[in-house]
Amino acid sequence: MNVCTGFIPLSLIKTNEGNIMNVNPLNLENKVALVTGAATGIGASCVEYLARMGAKVMATDIQTELGQQSVDGLREQGLDVAFHTLDVCSENDWDKSVKATLAQFGGLDILVNNAGIYIGGTLLENSLEQVRHVHKVNVESIFLGMKSAAEVMKPGGAAGKGGSIINLSSIAGLIGVPGHSAYGSTKGAVRLYTKHAAVEFGKLGYGIRVNSVHPGVIRTDMGAQAFQDFVDIGLAKTTAEAEELIIGMTPIGKLGEVEDIAQMIVFLASDAAGFITGAEFSVDGGMGAQ
Repeated sequence: MNVCTGFIPLSLIKTNEGNIMNVNPLNLENKVALVTGAATGIGASCVEYLARMGAKVMATDIQTELGQQSVDGLREQGLDVAFHTLDVCSENDWDKSVKATLAQFGGLDILVNNAGIYIGGTLLENSLEQVRHVHKVNVESIFLGMKSAAEVMKPGGAAGKGGSIINLSSIAGLIGVPGHSAYGSTKGAVRLYTKHAAVEFGKLGYGIRVNSVHPGVIRTDMGAQAFQDFVDIGLAKTTAEAEELIIGMTPIGKLGEVEDIAQMIVFLASDAAGFITGAEFSVDGGMGAQ
């Protein structure tokens, strides 16, 4: 059979002698990625996992010192990574970061739109200023990231080979959660922005896949904020009680780890996901299935 692009089951990839070839569809060699919010947490884990699978990775964050330290540590391990300061709400910063990626690595095949902020509190407690701020960071960054990446990924662009855009949403973008209305509304917007972009880019022949990932509560600083929010709105007396309450809401019976999300990102970035676009992937221990 002729092997073209995308994922081909290993059982179907055989040599003339009938032996299965040594093919890894998750191999990201010769691919270039840009990851936002990469100084800590999920973003930092994504940078490491993508690089360990062979990608060249531009880590970006507004936290320059932390981001550079993280990248320096990975470079000491022989990984091909670099850092560039990026305020994801700045169109000018996006232009500079994409140009820096092209200059450093010669292309752009993968964008991980990970950067975001969390604002808790009940709907009645939230101020208009808070709601506007969380929407600005969490939604405008997705727009600017997709636009900046698509300009160079599409045919005729500076990279011009198509690619994969992965937008980080949240389980709060799929289901209702107490104390998460402002944050959840932004993540719901990310979900639908993803689907519209996926259909548009596909129909226009850009060769760009766009998918969203919806983490449950992950053991990060943002996850800790969710515990405190449960305390603040009166659903738990302590953060430890809040953590147990959230674990109790998760069928798999534990919190997620940053590696759980990074491994999903690797899959969606790879040719193994070559026929997947406009889809949403919950990595939430089953919380959203109830």
